Amino acid sequence: MSTQKSIAIAGAGLVGSLLAIYLKKRGYAVTVFERRADMRKKGAEAGRSINLALSNRGIRALEEVGLADELKKVAIPMHGRMMHDKQGKLSSFAYGKEGQFINSVSRSGLNVVLMNEAEKMGVQFRFEQRITKVDLEKTSLTTSPQSTVDSRPLTVDEEFDVIIGADGAFSAVRGSFQFTDRFDYEQDYIDHGYKELHIPPGANGECQLEKNYLHIWPRESFMMIALPNPDGSFTCTLFFPFEGNPSFDSLKTKHDVEKFFEKTFPDAKKLMPELLHDFEVNATSSLVTIKCYPWVRNKTLLIGDAAHAIVPFYGQGMNAGFEDCRILNDLLNLHNDDWDIVLAEFQKLRKPDADAIARLALDNFIEMRDLVADADFLLRKKIEGKLYELFPDKWIPLYPMVTFMDSMRYSDALRIGQKQKKIMDEVMKTPNLETVWQSFDFKAIVNQL
Repeated sequence: MSTQKSIAIAGAGLVGSLLAIYLKKRGYAVTVFERRADMRKKGAEAGRSINLALSNRGIRALEEVGLADELKKVAIPMHGRMMHDKQGKLSSFAYGKEGQFINSVSRSGLNVVLMNEAEKMGVQFRFEQRITKVDLEKTSLTTSPQSTVDSRPLTVDEEFDVIIGADGAFSAVRGSFQFTDRFDYEQDYIDHGYKELHIPPGANGECQLEKNYLHIWPRESFMMIALPNPDGSFTCTLFFPFEGNPSFDSLKTKHDVEKFFEKTFPDAKKLMPELLHDFEVNATSSLVTIKCYPWVRNKTLLIGDAAHAIVPFYGQGMNAGFEDCRILNDLLNLHNDDWDIVLAEFQKLRKPDADAIARLALDNFIEMRDLVADADFLLRKKIEGKLYELFPDKWIPLYPMVTFMDSMRYSDALRIGQKQKKIMDEVMKTPNLETVWQSFDFKAIVNQL
């Protein structure tokens, strides 16, 4: 590796900032270009933060760059899902075994920590710089400032040894790939959008919901979730159809919103004094899955959401992006910073896993909004939990495989999960299942796997 190599990263978000730290540690000269203003000075964009679920894959990457302990201090463990029915009755189940949990973290808070660390190490950030062109043959970027004194924007052309597009689902770097030959691109919007809402802390700063859970209000065709914050508040997200009845389109007035929440989420509404304000002011945003290939053109690479944006229902978007950074770093170690070998191997290795987690995320939306309130589904989870308890090395349910086993590939978790599903589908056909399941020959079930 030459310390003289210069690397441009497009995007100062979570993945771009973490990758900048990894590469700076290797001795590269790293410049990060970001279209938006510096969030540390201007503040995060309100109403679009969706708290993130940091789990083992993401933590492993943060451990490698020495930031895991700092972030764990402001993260709130969530040990399982807490379901709220229309009458306010609660039921819960754990994500895994005792001691296994995911962490609620603030997107903006995490981003600030990563940017500060990268800058402290000598990474150069250039904010309010729009990438207008990427020359894939010359490995050069053309940028222009977001705002100029007069109407003629200045443009700057710079060449780098490597360019990495970590600039999200609507990547400018990927846009340049789309004008090249034999580039596959696919985007799929789901019919649901999301809106951020808020449950403040109680009068004495206490949490108004059970703190160490991810709360879900499943309502078949839609749902609301809530994740805890260190100040005792909860960040809520309504995942709701754009059109139809009910939908964002059907809630036209404040009266419509109030009536809908009273009927559909009565226990939550009591805790949301700013509901009508939040609903009106916070943007309604769309949810998209993006797949593309190849991720490499010459010395330019796509990574994170720029290569494989997914919907948020498995809580793995950030974790998958952080895992990208870790695996790229592992490959640089393995191949002594030979970027030609590393780039080719990275996309070949990660593409099947990106496709797998995209599918798992869409499947989990159906599970969260439709099935978690279903008695048969909850019984199925109990049986799987018993298999996991009795044979922890042989039968690991899909969620713990994806969330807690950071050495297992997403594609392997999907494959094993599909086998388990077929076995459990047969188990669920057992007559009088609810009364007889505890006397099953669990070893025989596991041996089918």
